[in-house]
Amino acid sequence: MTDTLMVDADQVYKNFGANQVLKGISLEVKRGEVLCLVGPSGSGKSTFLRCINHLESVDAGRLRVDGVLVGYRERGDKLHELKPSEAALQRRQIGMVFQRFNLFPHMTAIENVIEAPIRVNKASRAHAVARARELLDRVGLADKGGSYPAHLSGGQQQRVAIARALAMDPKLMLFDEPTSALDPELVGEVLDVMKALAQDGMTMIVVTHEMGFAREVADSLVFMDGGVVIESGNPREVLANPQHERTKAFLSKVL
Repeated sequence: MTDTLMVDADQVYKNFGANQVLKGISLEVKRGEVLCLVGPSGSGKSTFLRCINHLESVDAGRLRVDGVLVGYRERGDKLHELKPSEAALQRRQIGMVFQRFNLFPHMTAIENVIEAPIRVNKASRAHAVARARELLDRVGLADKGGSYPAHLSGGQQQRVAIARALAMDPKLMLFDEPTSALDPELVGEVLDVMKALAQDGMTMIVVTHEMGFAREVADSLVFMDGGVVIESGNPREVLANPQHERTKAFLSKVL
């Protein structure tokens, strides 16, 4: 079973000081699956996402991506945190798209996309540029390679951010509310790119409030609140017929 798992979270805890944000999160994502994480603000969704690529360290539990423990080395029953350089090596294989686009404002779209492959993966400039052109075309921005972020709409900037993450050829893509900073009419163009990625077999974990996307694209849906998983299952079943009162109350406000 484990060889089909891309993400395996086992009793993951995370505290910020006295505030316990994650209280024993366990879930699995198979290779090629799309998991949508939904729930109210402050429920721990984004923190959990950041733990998956070790932008946040966990306080207890185990997180594995593609069978490899994330951020730690296990000796006996003790965990030893990896050096930052070792954690960064692991992180190369996990793409992340944030709520805010985080593009370099002084670089064009194509320069944003080629930066990490050249600097981190030591790709040749010619190869990186050719790949970047492919990826910008894939996200519907073939004609925007020379544009600076300030001259792009929010939806276009987010699509450049997706292309930038894909340029590292990740095995897993994490999306942290990728459409929540966008004007409503721009949301669809970003979701369409994500749908195409899912159809191509990319393993994805998406924190989102877009229930239509979750219903249509996700293989599984997890509802979190207060740092725990309240309910999970087939998105269409959970959205149409939630079993838990807390899930019902949340969905009544967002559907």
